[in-house]
Amino acid sequence: MAASPAYGEEKGGSSSLGEPEYGHDPASGGIFSSDYKRHDDLKEMLDSNKDSLKLEAMKRIVAMIARGKNASDLFPAVVKNVACKNIEVKKLVYVYLVRYAEEQQDLALLSISTFQRGLKDPNQLIRASALRVLSSIRVPIIVPIMMLAIKEAASDMSPYVRKTAAHAIPKLYSLDSDQKDQLIEVIEKLLADKTTLVAGSVVMAFEEVCPERIDLIHKNYRKLCNLLIDVEEWGQVVIINMLTRYARTQFLSPNQNESLLEESAEKVFYGSEEEDAKDAKAEAASLAKRKPYVMDPDHRLLLRNTKPLLQSRNAAVVMAVAQLYFHLAPKAEVGVIAKALVRLLRSHSEVQYVVLQNVATMSIKRRGMFEPYLKSFYIRSTDPTQIKILKLEVLTNLANETNISTILREFQTYIRSMDKDFVAATIQAIGRCATNIGKVRDTCLNGLVQLLSNRDELVVAESVVVIKKLLQMQPAQHSEIIKHMAKLTDNIQVPMARASILWLIGEYCEHVPKIAPDVLRKMAKSFTNEEDIVKLQVINLAAKLYLTNSKQSKLLTQYVLNLAKYDQNYDIRDRARFIRQLIVPTEKSGALNKYAKKLFLAQKPAPILESSFKDRDHFQLGSLSHLLNAKAVGYQELPDWPDEAPDPSVRNVEVPEWTKCTSREKRKEKVEKPFYSDSEGESGPTESADSEPESVSEESGSSSSSSGSSSSGSEEEEEEEEEGSGEQSEDKEDEEEKRTKRKKESSQKAAPGSMGSEEEEEEEGVKKVKKKKASQRRKSHAETSSEQASASESSSSGSDSGSEAEAKWRKAPPSSRAGPKEISLLDLDDFTPPPPQPVPSSSVVSSSLVTDLEGLTLTDTSLAPALLSPAFGAVRTYELLHRMAGEGLSVEYCFSRRPFPGDAHMVAVQIQISNNTDAEVKSLRVSEPKPLSGMRIQEFPEIERLAPGDTASVVMGIDFCDSTQAANFQLCTHTRHFYVSIQPPVGELMAPVFMSENEFKKEQEHLARPGEGKLTGMSEITEKLTLPEKCRSDHTIVQQVTSAANVGRVPCGANNEYRFAAKTVTSGSLVLITLERREGAAAQLTVNSEKMVIGTMLVKDIIQALVQ
Repeated sequence: MAASPAYGEEKGGSSSLGEPEYGHDPASGGIFSSDYKRHDDLKEMLDSNKDSLKLEAMKRIVAMIARGKNASDLFPAVVKNVACKNIEVKKLVYVYLVRYAEEQQDLALLSISTFQRGLKDPNQLIRASALRVLSSIRVPIIVPIMMLAIKEAASDMSPYVRKTAAHAIPKLYSLDSDQKDQLIEVIEKLLADKTTLVAGSVVMAFEEVCPERIDLIHKNYRKLCNLLIDVEEWGQVVIINMLTRYARTQFLSPNQNESLLEESAEKVFYGSEEEDAKDAKAEAASLAKRKPYVMDPDHRLLLRNTKPLLQSRNAAVVMAVAQLYFHLAPKAEVGVIAKALVRLLRSHSEVQYVVLQNVATMSIKRRGMFEPYLKSFYIRSTDPTQIKILKLEVLTNLANETNISTILREFQTYIRSMDKDFVAATIQAIGRCATNIGKVRDTCLNGLVQLLSNRDELVVAESVVVIKKLLQMQPAQHSEIIKHMAKLTDNIQVPMARASILWLIGEYCEHVPKIAPDVLRKMAKSFTNEEDIVKLQVINLAAKLYLTNSKQSKLLTQYVLNLAKYDQNYDIRDRARFIRQLIVPTEKSGALNKYAKKLFLAQKPAPILESSFKDRDHFQLGSLSHLLNAKAVGYQELPDWPDEAPDPSVRNVEVPEWTKCTSREKRKEKVEKPFYSDSEGESGPTESADSEPESVSEESGSSSSSSGSSSSGSEEEEEEEEEGSGEQSEDKEDEEEKRTKRKKESSQKAAPGSMGSEEEEEEEGVKKVKKKKASQRRKSHAETSSEQASASESSSSGSDSGSEAEAKWRKAPPSSRAGPKEISLLDLDDFTPPPPQPVPSSSVVSSSLVTDLEGLTLTDTSLAPALLSPAFGAVRTYELLHRMAGEGLSVEYCFSRRPFPGDAHMVAVQIQISNNTDAEVKSLRVSEPKPLSGMRIQEFPEIERLAPGDTASVVMGIDFCDSTQAANFQLCTHTRHFYVSIQPPVGELMAPVFMSENEFKKEQEHLARPGEGKLTGMSEITEKLTLPEKCRSDHTIVQQVTSAANVGRVPCGANNEYRFAAKTVTSGSLVLITLERREGAAAQLTVNSEKMVIGTMLVKDIIQALVQ
């Protein structure tokens, strides 16, 4: 063992040089290397000042993870390097963090503040990487932080960061689907983005989160069509699939009333010259009655812009365009996709498989499309079996009287193949050709009969099955074939083939009256050794012979039925009993006996041999569901065409009229627009000018500059709808606008930093009023009144506090900003915000790790708020151990809401232990508490003995670290160990606080004000709710809130407002709750806390308590 230290030293020495050899890799897991030494090595490299060493260490750590080694103890050393300047190191650190985030949630929370700083980094790659990792941490507790980060990134100046925000949306939605409404707002914002980089990603997010919200696509439809050619390949696939579904809901079917042009084009593919005079006259008469179909220009735009993508090098893009044309294009135009799909058949076998599946479906409905490329579907000896079978399917679908002789010659060659599955499929294909094309039926039948003498049993068996189906079409002409097949029963052992021969002999026993009884005799001998499918056909043959030739077969039939009566398979036993009662007349057998012959020997229709792809076209081509022929998870049904076309004007906002501007001022405003627009963030003027298919202004001329025509797409749409609708005076409108603006300001002050749906509705109302006013101004050219209106608005907005004024300035419609003169980008004197007030520094540093982790400012504890006595209500009890699981020992617990005597930072948990057994339980104690990082558990004193039927009550303290993570420990007796866990509701993590109304307001303002390292609105959560009838009295509301959370009531002067205050037990962070009753049953709940996660969870719990 003396070699071990030397080996370790050698390793340590080599790694310290920064260029260790592969054999001395500390992560290679040598037999003699010790864990701690290896990890110490890596820690040294990570602490080094050299980026090359750090990079080497990170590569080794990621390699360890890839090999399944545990590298979690390196977390602190790795996390320090998140701030490393080297982008390669940072990328590997992010890979590491994503790996350990979910299983080590507390460790992952350590890095959140770092990511929040990364979200504000000047480098766009770092901002994007930080968001990517933050969204990859699958910890439900940080959902609100992720939500804020996505919202911030959606307005980022970099398209790459906005693209990453779009990628993060489905991740957050899968983690918490309750965020859907907020995510839809972000998707709507990103859909308005004009960059090709973002388009594909946001459409993917749209498909994942809200594919039913087709209204979000209207105003972006034309832009997506025009950008499509420049989007990256995978984005093109997603957009094309989405636009296919969109087009099916918005346009009429181009094939419902085919025009004469389409009919003539179709004849080139499908028709023949023989179909002439009568058909032409009938079609002309019916076309005269029909309303001619006119294709929507937007429908044509989609087809025109996707057509060049058929030349794409990416098979998925070609396939997406092909399915779009198949589902949306007129019949005459679908043919263009055939050549592109045939080109894909030169690709890899996986691509061929998918393409052939779709070609097989298309060739059933559009046979003529692929006929010119028949030879491309001939089978090569090197093709895999599944490709061969799919090509056979296509060849069979394309077979017609013209090319059948060529195809049958091909099939003849295929039958000699060594691939037995392929040969079987070829025989079935010959059968299908014989069924579909009458003139080659006899040729095919003779060929199949010749195959009956083949040495290969599987070939013979498949031929028998196909011949059986063909003989059903003309049984009388082919009694010789039936006799020939009867002789094969001695040789063929494949169950399906034997069953087919027996069915044929039974069905046509009149044609072979001498052979049939002899076949039954032979089968009766071997009945017990046959397969179930053969036994059932033997019983059927016996029944049919009994009814037609009872003299010769009566005893044989009884023998077979007796054998079947005691068979192991219940299907065969049931069939035997049923047939005996039906064919053998007895006193008990009812009226059915008379109809036995009709039942057994009825004329049966010949089977129709169809393609297995016949009904697959109801799935969207190119989809996984189509490939599997079963509905896959997440599949969106392809909608049916509408009977009447929806209003096409909903897409009018998309017309890019930038180039049509005649006035220089108008063009200048267009260039300035992205500076103010909320949707573009800080996109440069060049970018918006190059890709401007969104903002539209229908009017041109000198009046446009005075009326603020540079509005965004959705506002423009409202403007067009509202134009000319009302004729009110300018003064009244100005007053109305001021009133709505004041109302909006007051609601914003009541809930700063967050804007609920009510405020958004008010803002929409303001927009509509302004739009109406703008349109009337355009008509009247009343520049003076508009000047006054803009002046009054600018003065009122100038009085707002800093961030609110800025937010309003960005969100307000341009009509409220544009005066009669052009605004310079630098001329913003009216909107200068007051200087920000300094945030008071915290006097006491919190001991909680989680406080630092969430990137929030520390609590100002200088108030030293006094503790109240707990609010004693109906204390809720929870089950810790059920008496069944505890073998007679049952344990319940509750949160007593009293201070824990041993430690003020612990939550007191009262535990009640009951002994339901007949024996005494000894030595009850807590053993091996395994709390998560930072948690502490103070065990209760050991209970020496607990008599049968007795109950003991004890108190234990748990420091949950202001987290709702469960505390795990073992409850032990003298014989058993039970693993249990206590998970606190968020309301039990706090203690009530007494404060005056003024102190409450002061603390609330302090929490609502954004500080350093804190995003706007992170300390305040606001939700609207409707109070049920039972929960509208003061007493009930207070009781429900205090039952949901351990809070103290704060005196309040207003009748319609309830205030509560508490502080978290561990860190002493303040939690302020305000419930404001509105008109009727409406109410608004606001929670202010620098612990954002606690605030979010508390809002949900209180709303649940009030509503239920």
